[in-house]
Amino acid sequence: MADNVNNNLDAYWSREQEQVLAALNSRATGLTSGEAAGLLKAYGPNQIAKSSQYSGFVLFLQQFKSPITLMLLGASVLSYFLGDHADAVIILGIVGISSGLGFWQEKSAGDAVNKLLALVELKANVLRDGKYAEISLAQVVPGDIIALNAGDIVPADCLLLASNELFTNEAAFTGESFPVEKKTSVLPADTAIAARANVVYMGAHVISGTATALAVHTGLKTEFGHISAGLKTKQPETDFEKGIRHLGYLLMQITTIMLVLIFLVNALMHKPVLDSFLFALALAVGLTPQLLPAIISVNLAKGARQMAKQKVIVKRLSAIESLGSMNVLCSDKTGTLTEGVVTLNAAMNAACQPSDEVLFLAGVNSALQQGFKNPIDDAILQKTPKECNTTKRIDEIPYDFIRKRLAILTELKDGNVLVVKGALNNILEVCTRIKTAGGEEDIQSHLDAINKHYHELSDGGYRTLGIAVKKMPGVTTISKSDEAGLTFVGYLTFFDPVKKDAAEIIHQLNDLGIRLKIITGDNALVARHIGSSIGLGEPKVITGAQMRQMTDEALFGQVGGTHIFAEIEPDQKQRIILALKKTGKVTGYMGDGINDANALHSADVGISVDTAVDVAKEAADLVLLDADLGVLINGVKEGRRVFTNTIKYIFMATSANFGNMFSMAGASLLLPFLPLLPKQILLTNLLTDFPSMAIATDRIDEEDSVRPRQWDIGFIKKFMICFGLLSSVFDYLTFWVLLHFLKAGEHEFQTGWFMESVVSATLIVLVVRTRNAFYKSMPGKYLLLATLVIAGLVLLLPVMPFMATFGFVPVPPVFYGAMLVIVVLYLLSAEVFKRFFFKKWGG
Repeated sequence: MADNVNNNLDAYWSREQEQVLAALNSRATGLTSGEAAGLLKAYGPNQIAKSSQYSGFVLFLQQFKSPITLMLLGASVLSYFLGDHADAVIILGIVGISSGLGFWQEKSAGDAVNKLLALVELKANVLRDGKYAEISLAQVVPGDIIALNAGDIVPADCLLLASNELFTNEAAFTGESFPVEKKTSVLPADTAIAARANVVYMGAHVISGTATALAVHTGLKTEFGHISAGLKTKQPETDFEKGIRHLGYLLMQITTIMLVLIFLVNALMHKPVLDSFLFALALAVGLTPQLLPAIISVNLAKGARQMAKQKVIVKRLSAIESLGSMNVLCSDKTGTLTEGVVTLNAAMNAACQPSDEVLFLAGVNSALQQGFKNPIDDAILQKTPKECNTTKRIDEIPYDFIRKRLAILTELKDGNVLVVKGALNNILEVCTRIKTAGGEEDIQSHLDAINKHYHELSDGGYRTLGIAVKKMPGVTTISKSDEAGLTFVGYLTFFDPVKKDAAEIIHQLNDLGIRLKIITGDNALVARHIGSSIGLGEPKVITGAQMRQMTDEALFGQVGGTHIFAEIEPDQKQRIILALKKTGKVTGYMGDGINDANALHSADVGISVDTAVDVAKEAADLVLLDADLGVLINGVKEGRRVFTNTIKYIFMATSANFGNMFSMAGASLLLPFLPLLPKQILLTNLLTDFPSMAIATDRIDEEDSVRPRQWDIGFIKKFMICFGLLSSVFDYLTFWVLLHFLKAGEHEFQTGWFMESVVSATLIVLVVRTRNAFYKSMPGKYLLLATLVIAGLVLLLPVMPFMATFGFVPVPPVFYGAMLVIVVLYLLSAEVFKRFFFKKWGG
């Protein structure tokens, strides 16, 4: 059915509305719930990225995507057919268990994140069963009637049925960043995409105005779907993701060199070729931190769950680590530094005297407007008479962020009147006259007095709007050109008190190494007043007008020392963010408006709130369920915990694995037998991975949460080499003790070194997990428990009956004593060396 309908809708922009409605089996009153359910089944979910029902299976297969792992599996199968059944099965089993652990961790993490994302799912306002209701964007079907308002994401490719001053952003389709005007019409069939003024596209967003639209195409059938099908788009890499990728390249290079050299040398020494190949592969697997993707996923997912408890929903997991690295936060003041409850303070005439007329006109303007609802209109309506709601609405020019005005044509006792409300300067620029006690006069002679009143009100912390009128007898429709020759009537002042804890929150941000910068559309005087009230002292302020005169280089030099950006236009927000990033700052941006989307996209961490418009929530990486910077502070601390625990695993895995593999490579060249069998190496790797899975639950030191943490691959290299070589020193000490003191044979050597290797690699976590002395920084209970259980289990393995299949043999008690002494010496040496290392290289 879906294909037949789509074939009847070619060039739907060239058809009458009734034809398109009929082709979709829809009507002006919308679909019923039953019809929509059937269409959803026929068309599928309104999504660009198809979700596969085999996603769990695919995720499991991805655990085996490493070329080394695949080669190891192939060699094991070959070994099986050559008669070495036991070893082949053991190796396959260990690889399967290790991959299963990674799958379970990543699957659990993914499921947890999906549940959190459902909390901030975007909605569409759709006409179903004769009334409008909010539904998930994924449930929109062709034939749905959709109401669009400023700030909404367009949920499907739609034909406009009605519109009022509708402007949308279609940069994704046209490359044009300016708003595009949309209106109902019938266009030629060959009209280009950019010229289809009667169509709105999925993925665009409404800048201003309102509309009623008919969904024609959804999902992959949309223009956005066609574009996406030909592109592999993904979010830009964060610094942390880049670091992980570079670390992977480094390990891959080391692994490849070791694999080739060790295999060739062992083969030249006439050791069995297949055993030598399996040994080299097992060494390569041991060097690679196989669980790193899973550990990162689990760390991030746990962080997301913890942040959800603090009322912070994470939409993009990698943003958690960027949040921990953030050292500059840009935010508007409303609702974050102020209470966000706007109160109408006064309605005054042009002489700054209380005026019922100004209050009534403001109430009419706010009550009749059908565009984007906002706190200012709500504040006005709370104090205006009820008759404002009964006044007849004739036409409207919705508010937009360029004009900064809202115009309503209404019928009053004097006839049709245009009532305009907006930012004072934007009102004054379209006024030629002023209403005074003696009648109307030319406004020019009053401008100095108006500006004086404006500055006095602003200095007091009041946001000030203007009200103007124009008689328009007999007129029934208006356009922006009618906003001229108005008469200035008076002022509206609003007050949004500073939060009681705002100054304390600023202090906490400073303690965390984060500098707050206020970006606001309010005038500089109000912004400066707020800045002083929250403890910024004498803040440095740059206005939007000043920014327009600055080159990018000049802004680059000024942006770091500026506390407040006031009277800022929408496109300037993004410019500020890019300038801050250019200075090397990890920048967060907090916004909830239509004009915040570009800045949210450009920031390292885009932050919005649950009450934000759709386009802001869609662009954000994090969504706060409460518009409170105090909530965000908890999120920052969690981001730093996640970052720190991920780095712990990298330190432990790379240094211990590098040391052990370096030791084994050297030993294999000196000994007449393999120092560990391939299956023993893989078992070592598997057992040391178990404690690693608990790293996500570990505590972190206070100093790791009070400063921004950033990726430093150079520091990780130093740590890996230094602590790897230290580990290797004690490995070679173990070799000497086993061979010359304990006179161990092949199997005793392998058993003794296996115990020392696993126990030391497990316990070293307790040392490298902290910069402090290990006894001053207690690990999390799960990490400590997992570490002790694995260490204890390893000591029992040689005496377990089935361990003979792994090549282990019981060893006399003196072996345990010798290995214990070596492990204790290793841990003490690492503790002492750690202090020297961090003192010299910091990090």
